[in-house]
Amino acid sequence: MGEHRQGELFPSDETPWELDAQSITPVAHVVFPEAPFGPYSYRIPEELAGKLMPSMRVVVPLGKGDREITGYVFGVETAEHRPQALKSILRCCDEEALCSAQLIELVRWMSQYYLVPAGQVMEAVIPAGVRAGAGTRNQLLLRPTEIASDDAFLATLPPKQRQTLQQLILADEPLSGEQLRNLAQCSDGVIKKLRETGFIEAFTERVMAYEGDGKKGEVEGGMPPALTTDQRVALQTIFSALDSSEHSTILLHGVTGSGKTEVYMQAIERTIQFGKQTIVLVPEISLTPQTRSRFENRFRSVAVLHSNMSGPERNFQWRRIASGDVQVVVGPRSAIFAPVPQLGLVILDEEHEGSFKQDKIPRYHARDVAIHRTFLEKVPLVLGSATPSLETYYRAKTGKYKLVSLPRRILNRPMPEVRTIDLRVNRIDVNRSSLSQPLVQAMKKVLSEEDGQIILLLNRRGFSTRVQCPSCGLVLECPDCDLPLTFHRDGNKAMCHYCDYTISAPQQCPKCTHSGIRYSGLGTQRLELEVQAMFPDATLSRMDSDTMRKPGSHERTLADFRAGRTKILLGTQMIAKGLDFPNVLLVGVIQADTTLHFPDFRAGEKTFQLVTQVAGRTGRGERAGEVLVQTFSPEHPAIIAACQHDFLGYAAVELENRKPFGYPPFGYLARVIFRGEQQQDVEQFAESFVTRARGLVQKLGCKARVLGPSLPPIPKLRGSYRYHAMFLSDQPGALHSILQQLQANTKLPEGVLYLIDIDPIDML
Repeated sequence: MGEHRQGELFPSDETPWELDAQSITPVAHVVFPEAPFGPYSYRIPEELAGKLMPSMRVVVPLGKGDREITGYVFGVETAEHRPQALKSILRCCDEEALCSAQLIELVRWMSQYYLVPAGQVMEAVIPAGVRAGAGTRNQLLLRPTEIASDDAFLATLPPKQRQTLQQLILADEPLSGEQLRNLAQCSDGVIKKLRETGFIEAFTERVMAYEGDGKKGEVEGGMPPALTTDQRVALQTIFSALDSSEHSTILLHGVTGSGKTEVYMQAIERTIQFGKQTIVLVPEISLTPQTRSRFENRFRSVAVLHSNMSGPERNFQWRRIASGDVQVVVGPRSAIFAPVPQLGLVILDEEHEGSFKQDKIPRYHARDVAIHRTFLEKVPLVLGSATPSLETYYRAKTGKYKLVSLPRRILNRPMPEVRTIDLRVNRIDVNRSSLSQPLVQAMKKVLSEEDGQIILLLNRRGFSTRVQCPSCGLVLECPDCDLPLTFHRDGNKAMCHYCDYTISAPQQCPKCTHSGIRYSGLGTQRLELEVQAMFPDATLSRMDSDTMRKPGSHERTLADFRAGRTKILLGTQMIAKGLDFPNVLLVGVIQADTTLHFPDFRAGEKTFQLVTQVAGRTGRGERAGEVLVQTFSPEHPAIIAACQHDFLGYAAVELENRKPFGYPPFGYLARVIFRGEQQQDVEQFAESFVTRARGLVQKLGCKARVLGPSLPPIPKLRGSYRYHAMFLSDQPGALHSILQQLQANTKLPEGVLYLIDIDPIDML
């Protein structure tokens, strides 16, 4: 055996310490919004070293063919790798981080909790308009060079050049050529000469070209209104949480009209005094204009974030918020990701609302995300509602959250009288009239004798909810969803409200050609026509997702109602919460049973909340209000409790009903939905998945139940057949452990997909 020298163990002339030095490599961990999701590690090239930060997008080579793909940097570290062991990042797409380190930690938690790849969560957190740089353009900017700070060199310049250069130095930020010309009152030639002699350098930067609404609010003067004793107690609890600089969750349970908004206002004022910002979440975009105007009257700088904004507008507001120039951010669920640099408080109003739950991947709940974000940033979270979700109320009742109550209305105004109209006795033909005689009489009295305003709630849009042939019995259904089509009078069309499948409304039966096809069932369009015919002298507006599509439609409709130009406001659940109109003297609930008998353990709770919330829209001024609830189930506990404004009584009964079954809040719930084009394939895969799940429960010794698989109430949706299964446990960790293992070891058959919904709200 030949003799080996130590140095020959290393290639060329490399010494051991040189190899060690090269093996310390700056590495970026990159995740992708599409499969394969990662994370994958890439070497950071020298030109990006020290500049690359988490949340920046990078283009990297992927796979054997080195396909170029864009991903998000999810972490940066220095690791021991041979340089050739890792592929290198090709280029960076962003000049600065798209979000803060705290938001990256929030993304990490959401990815783990909701069992969704981090790249997909990043796409939900950072708006598309921000990622695309919407409303920005490349601009040539000017800045002084190092020699510009040397007085000896400056003395050699002609007076005009010296004055121009001094103006640029005093500006203390890069300027465009036009800005410098206007500031120094000089010509292009002067600037050109300074660039040629090396006193000024030019560079290109992406700047905001969109001129959005970034004006400061005109703050109203005067003292804030005097607080009730209940409000002062609630506010002191929030102040204590703010002063502690620690995380806490506070449930502000206040009846409608009890002054929760003023408590929010004064809590925000204290937060601003600390030099920090507040995020205020509201459930509906329709509430955003009213909420924004309230806050703009009190605070200098308010920004709005919501999904209906254009890309440039959303990018403008995102950058404005990130700069620290905004005191209050208002918006629906996605506003929880607002990039405020100094978060001090989060307020989530109407916390019970189902719209805080995202219905597509990632299926997060803004309330739970807000809880974790405020935990990460060590700030208080205030959850406000007259009808809090039973999960939140139970946690407050058992001491996990702090509970403060506002049990009385401002000025001790009485709660509105709520009466039920039993439709089994006061029969109506919904094909001719949807209004019972007692409701019609009450409306006439309010309009003619009291000069008041009326709100009518019907949680069904469209004209008729069913198109049926009376001869052969055919019901017109969506071919992709197996659900009845809804007739819409505008456009004379029949459409599916789940997938937007639309056809022209038939004049005769497509099956037997009978010409007397019947349009039955009640929607807001039919109700609108009926009310107009019955009260021709009363101005009326309809608020539903059909009429509120144009920008500014929410603002205009609510402004007309507030000013009294509209006497009757009818619509879906978007009119049931958050609106404050003192002249509303009557609220009519047209069909209180719409969701009451759904196959959902929360059906009663949702009905109670909806009726209670819409009832709270009346009697908010000096005159008392009245609520009439049309129902076929006046004896149902949810209806009785709503009529008595008895949240505590209803909560006690409903919690006792749920306890034996382990439903939330006594247990944690996950729903797995299986779907595909062939029903048999979906059923077989669902059975296999659930069988393996039950095996894991036994193997791990978890306290968990697996129910199903079974057909959901909507067995076909958007062209896919569906099955679902429920996972229940009193230990959230057990559910995640089972589902994570199933996720990791499941191979999908062709044509079949599944999704996991943690803490589901929708059971259909």
